Amino acid sequence: MSSLVSLNNDTKLIQAICAVVLKGHWTKLSKPEIASSLTSTNIHQVLLNFLLNCDNPSLSWGFFKWTESTLPNHKHSLQSSWVMIHILTKHKHLMTAQNLLHKFALRDFLSTPSVLNSLLKVHDDPDGNSHILSWLVIFFANSKMTQDAIQVFDQMRIHGLKPHLHACTVLLNSLVKDRLTDMVWKVYKKMLGLGVVPNIHVYNVLIHACSKSGDVERVEKLLSEMELKWVKLDLFTYNTLIALYCKKGMHYEALSVQDRMEREGVSPDIVTYNSLIYGFCREGRMREAVRLFRDIKGASPNHVTYTTLIDGYCRANDLEEALRLREVMVAKGLYPGVVTYNSILRKLCEEGRIRDANRLLNEMSEKKVEPDNVTCNTLINAYCKIGDMKSAMKVKNKMLEAGLKLDRFTYRGLIHGFCKLQEMDSAKELLFSMLGAGFSPSYCTYSWLVDGYSNQGNEETVIKLMNEFVRRGLCVDVSVYRALIRRFCKKERVDFAERVFGLMQGNGISGDSVVYTSLAYAYWKAGNANAASNMLEEMYKRRLMVTLKIYKCFNASYANDNILSLFWNHVVERGLMSKNILKEMQQLDSYK
Repeated sequence: MSSLVSLNNDTKLIQAICAVVLKGHWTKLSKPEIASSLTSTNIHQVLLNFLLNCDNPSLSWGFFKWTESTLPNHKHSLQSSWVMIHILTKHKHLMTAQNLLHKFALRDFLSTPSVLNSLLKVHDDPDGNSHILSWLVIFFANSKMTQDAIQVFDQMRIHGLKPHLHACTVLLNSLVKDRLTDMVWKVYKKMLGLGVVPNIHVYNVLIHACSKSGDVERVEKLLSEMELKWVKLDLFTYNTLIALYCKKGMHYEALSVQDRMEREGVSPDIVTYNSLIYGFCREGRMREAVRLFRDIKGASPNHVTYTTLIDGYCRANDLEEALRLREVMVAKGLYPGVVTYNSILRKLCEEGRIRDANRLLNEMSEKKVEPDNVTCNTLINAYCKIGDMKSAMKVKNKMLEAGLKLDRFTYRGLIHGFCKLQEMDSAKELLFSMLGAGFSPSYCTYSWLVDGYSNQGNEETVIKLMNEFVRRGLCVDVSVYRALIRRFCKKERVDFAERVFGLMQGNGISGDSVVYTSLAYAYWKAGNANAASNMLEEMYKRRLMVTLKIYKCFNASYANDNILSLFWNHVVERGLMSKNILKEMQQLDSYK
C-alpha cells in the first residue's frame, strides 16, 4: 500500500512539473520542495511524458538544459539523454540531436551491447532508434573506432533495425581504410539481409576494397551485380577499375574501361590518365606511356603524371630523359617532391654515381624537400653495396636526428652490408635491434648471417644465437628456425641444420612443411635415403603437405640440381604433394 502511495505521489509530482514547464513558470521549479524532488528518475519520466504528449520540443529542451545548469551537481542519466535525443529527432532538430549524442557516446560506452539493449527498451520507436543508432555508427566509424561501429551495427541487426544507407557506406569505407577486407564483405552481406539497397557510393567503396586487395574476380561479380540493379558507374568507379587493372598488368582491360567510360559520356580526368600512364611505365612500355601523355585532353598533367614518367624512364635505364622531363616539370611550375627525387636518386645509386646522388641531396636541401625513409634507405643500400659502412651508419644516424624511424628495409640493408664485410658482431647487434623494434627478418636476412659466420668457420655462433634471443627476451618463433634450417641445408651443412631442428623441438616448437621438406631434401642429396624417408614419414603423420608455393620456391632455389625431379616423384609417391601440381609444373618447365 505504501509503495502505491509513493507511486501516486511521484506521478503527481511529474504532472505538476510538466504543468509548470508548459506554463513557463521556471521560477517555481527552483522552490526547494520541488527542486529537491527532481531526481534523475523523475527527470527521465518528465522527458518521457513530453516525448509522448507534447508537440513543442523547445519546452523539453529548455527543461533539459535548465536541470543541467541549475540543479547542484546534477548530471543527466543516460536514459534522460536518450529520451531527449528521441524528442529532438522526432521534431527534426537533427543537428542538435547528433551533437548531444556525440557528447555522451564516448563517456557512457554506448557501443556496449548491454547498454544499447537497455536504451532500446526506453522507447520503442523503430524509426527513431534507427536514426540514432545510424548516427552512432557514423560517429564511431569517423572517430576511427571501427570495432565500436561494428558492435552498434550488429545490435541494430539483432533488434531488426534498418541502418541508414549513409551509415553503411561510412562503416564500409572505414573498414576498407583499416584493411579489414574480410569484415567488409561480412558487413555488406548483413546490410543486404537487413534490406538496405546499395547505391553507387556503396559499390564504389566495395570496388575500392577489391582494388586494395587486387581482387579482380570479385570486381567482375560486383560489376555484374551493378548492371542487374541498373546502378550506373561514375568517374570514381571507372578510375578505381582502371587503377586496379593497371596494378595487375591488365592493360587491355584498363583501356577497355577507358573506352567504355567515354562511350557512357564520362570524361577521363587526370587520375584516369595517371593510372594508365603508370600501367605502361610499370611494364617499361615508355612509348605507349608518352603517347598517352601527349594525348591528354580536358585535363592538365600534375606532379603525379610527371613523377610517374620520370620513374618510368629511370626504370627503363634512360636517366637523361628522366632528368630532361624534370626540367620540363619545373618549367611548368610543378616543383619535384620527395617521390620524384627518390626515383632519380635510386637510379644514380644503381649506377654507382654516389657523388651525383649527394649533389641531388644537396639540391633537395636547397629546395627544402625533406628526405623520407625511401631516400635514406636508398643511400644506405648504395653505401653498403660499395662497403662504405661508415657512411651508411651516418645516414642511419641522420635519419634518427630528423625524426624518421628505422624500418625493416633500413635494418636489412645495414645487416647485409656488415655481413658482406664479415663484421658479424655489428650485423648481429642490428639483428637484435630489428627484432626489438618489432620487425620480422626475412629468410634473406638470416641467410646473410649464416653465410657470414660460415665464411669465418664460425657456425657455432649461429647455434648460440638461439640462446641469446631468449636471454634478451626476444620472441623466437618457427620462422627463425625455418630460415636457419633452410640456409644450412642449402649450404649442405646438414649437421648444423639437425642441431637447429633439435633446438626447435626442444623448445616445444613444431616444424612446418618447409622445415621438413628442407631436411628431407638435404638428406636425399647427401645420399642418406633412410633419413630422408623418415622426415617424409613424419610429414605424412602430421598431415604436412608440399604446396605449389613450396614447390616453386625449391625449384628456384635448387634450379641446377638434377636429382630434384626424382625427389619430387618420391614426395608424390608418399602422398605429400598432389600429382596435378607436379604434372602442371613439369609441363610448364618443359614449355620454358
